[in-house]
Amino acid sequence: MMFEDYIAVVTGASRGIGYATAKALAKEGAHIIAIARTVGSLEALDDDIKSFGGETTLVPLDITDFDALDRLGGVIADKYGKLDILVGNAATLGDITPISHLKPKVWQQLMDINVTANYRLIRSLDPLLRAADHGRAVFIGSSQVARNPRAFWGGYATSKAALECLVKTYATEVEQSNLRVNILNPGAIRTAMRARAMPGENPDTLDTPQDLMPLMIKLCSPEFNDNGKVADYRMFKKNPGNFFF
Repeated sequence: MMFEDYIAVVTGASRGIGYATAKALAKEGAHIIAIARTVGSLEALDDDIKSFGGETTLVPLDITDFDALDRLGGVIADKYGKLDILVGNAATLGDITPISHLKPKVWQQLMDINVTANYRLIRSLDPLLRAADHGRAVFIGSSQVARNPRAFWGGYATSKAALECLVKTYATEVEQSNLRVNILNPGAIRTAMRARAMPGENPDTLDTPQDLMPLMIKLCSPEFNDNGKVADYRMFKKNPGNFFF
């Protein structure tokens, strides 16, 4: 049980990569604080984790409720006094459309969910992560579109580029602590977001969120000491010893 007595926050935990991450960490002994909007899906996660003896705290909230994220830090501080793992997974795709056609409301949602919510999580949870013996924070990135601009993907790509800059900056600021902060680039994974982005794609050709978990567990482990890196899943599959983008 690698994460016995660990406390882990996972955002977007009701499906896809977040759901798989919550289960994988729970199987290794972590108590999961699962954040998502959908109560029913969170309850399904809770049932799933309880089936193998794991424990969860369900937090049904919209990740753009920034005041609630501030309160979350206070509640965790009062109850546990630390946070061992943060997985910032919640994200939105927005619209695949020319920049000039992107509606201001959609642009703002992209920035609020993909960037600002993660900043607010860092702001709220940083003291708790530093209080852990081996604090680990992993954020889900998308380096391909963030670094290689692609027509019609401007809104999503801009938000992910901003997230990468945010996370790497934070990593430099915690370099002298026990906290390690990294980005996981999953690539093409069989999720609802991927299906929306690529509606003509055969999902059976894609790896599942569960396939991603060995890399996720590695990034969260106390033995993993790299900091400020982008871990690429496709590279990890080819060479588990050299997987930085």
